Amino acid sequence: MRSLGFDVRIATGAEEAGSLLESVPAGERVALVDPRFVGHLHALRLALTDPRFPAAAAPGALTAQSEARPALTRALTAATAVSVTVGAAGTDGPDDDLTGTLADALDADGVAVHRPQLGTLVATVPTDAEARHEARAAVEAVDEEAVRLRSAVKAQDGFFTTFCISPYSRYLARWCARRGLTPNQVTTASLLTALIAAGCAATGERGGYIAAGVLLLVSFVLDCTDGQIARYSLQYSTLGAWLDATFDRAKEYAFYAGLALGAARNGDDVWALALGAMVLMTCRHVVDFAFYEATYDATAGKSPSAALSGRLDSVGWTVWARRIIILPIGERWAMIAVLTAATSPRIVFWALIAGCAFAACYTTAGRVLRSVTRKAKRTDRAAQALADLADSGPLAELVAKATRRLPAPAPVVALLGAALVVTCAAVAAPFGSAGTVAVAAGYAVMAGIAVSRPLKGALDWLVPPIFRAAEYTTVLVLAARSDSAHALPAAFGLVAAVAYHHYDTVYRIRGGTGAPPTWLVRVTGGHEGRTLLVVALAALLADRGDDFTLALTALAVAVALVWLVESIRFWVSSGAPAVHDEGETA
Repeated sequence: MRSLGFDVRIATGAEEAGSLLESVPAGERVALVDPRFVGHLHALRLALTDPRFPAAAAPGALTAQSEARPALTRALTAATAVSVTVGAAGTDGPDDDLTGTLADALDADGVAVHRPQLGTLVATVPTDAEARHEARAAVEAVDEEAVRLRSAVKAQDGFFTTFCISPYSRYLARWCARRGLTPNQVTTASLLTALIAAGCAATGERGGYIAAGVLLLVSFVLDCTDGQIARYSLQYSTLGAWLDATFDRAKEYAFYAGLALGAARNGDDVWALALGAMVLMTCRHVVDFAFYEATYDATAGKSPSAALSGRLDSVGWTVWARRIIILPIGERWAMIAVLTAATSPRIVFWALIAGCAFAACYTTAGRVLRSVTRKAKRTDRAAQALADLADSGPLAELVAKATRRLPAPAPVVALLGAALVVTCAAVAAPFGSAGTVAVAAGYAVMAGIAVSRPLKGALDWLVPPIFRAAEYTTVLVLAARSDSAHALPAAFGLVAAVAYHHYDTVYRIRGGTGAPPTWLVRVTGGHEGRTLLVVALAALLADRGDDFTLALTALAVAVALVWLVESIRFWVSSGAPAVHDEGETA
């Protein structure tokens, strides 16, 4: 118990245990262990040290964090006799497993008690000498360290990660954990490695491209290792989940920029392709996030498409085939690394866009089919999460308030039409025309109408992705059509800054802390305000040389600074409950 970080104290009964509990500061975790416990140390580690749960239990062991301690005190008060320690027990107790009784009492008191799946690990409370001997033999028969290493690997991952990275990265994770390295430190090392890889790609030299490909793979190995350290040593945190997800996008998009800079050194302008790849990838992730938030607590029967998916999963090879074709991060980064080393940035981007476009169509079509074939009842929490992901600004809020009582078409139908109109106007109308500004204003109105009611429709989870696609694509098209020098790199920076805000919103919601503050969204205009502003800037600065580029750059810097400062302040000081996002394979 001391090796797990507990201060061991001995109690001979419920009254003494209660006194010991009162002496422990309110913010600290306490653990109760039966003195007869026989099992693996890692079984106790899983039951007693996981920070994600307010209370957890295994046979003979129980733990409670600060929020669950009042319920534990009440349960102990009701007990007649128990041998307890705050961290370990030291005297024989009754034949019953009192820790199990206390765990049941916590459940009855409204505290959800986590009971980890131990698998082949042993945790038991033998009641006689023969049972104790059998339990000890069972402990000796299981290689605890091998189990711990296997459990460090994500249960569901992509083919490349599972078979090409995890077989050895788990040992790297153990090496790091034994030397006191934290998951967040390894996450930061992965980011730095990827940034160096982007710098190598920016040289435009073949040697630089080869080094960039190798370093990108090294960065991915470290990216796998950080999560494995978290699972190996149970170092979970909300901050860590946010860093892992945010840094993944920062690494990938920085590498895109490095490839575009390297191509420019050789006279090949691929900034439009780089920005297109970023837009496509971000919109695809928003589809994933929005569908998850809309359905994870929805009540519904199983759809025919979900049943078909289950039948396909029963055939072993189809599971891996379906994971490969969605081009998850492992396969995607491996493809980028190999093509970077062997070909040119233009080929890398076209392959990436083609692969991601197919994957996006495949996953989105499947989710649309599931949504229309089962009648799910959406919750208020899901509707609020979708509204937060929508990122509506003051213009949309005003329109929503004004039209809330009026009949309106389905949000998705209205938005698809509006998004197509504003995108087509940006493509077809003369660059900087007043008509484009009018169309963008109409889009802002439709965006407000779309969120004027709770997003509980079968396909309302498509609203946030449509908003993202409309905003990002409008910026891309206007920058590509501009005669202003370096407009596309400036647009790349602006979309990257906005995407950071949207990913940050996702992980605040998943961490249980809610969306960013309303003032932050209003100050930065919301998606419809930024779209209208960029279109207006194009109209005002169409004939003024590089002024459009300067305006995009200034806007990118401004929104990045506002969001970064507030985001970093929040994640450092929020004290959000510990979580660890296993992540989608995409």
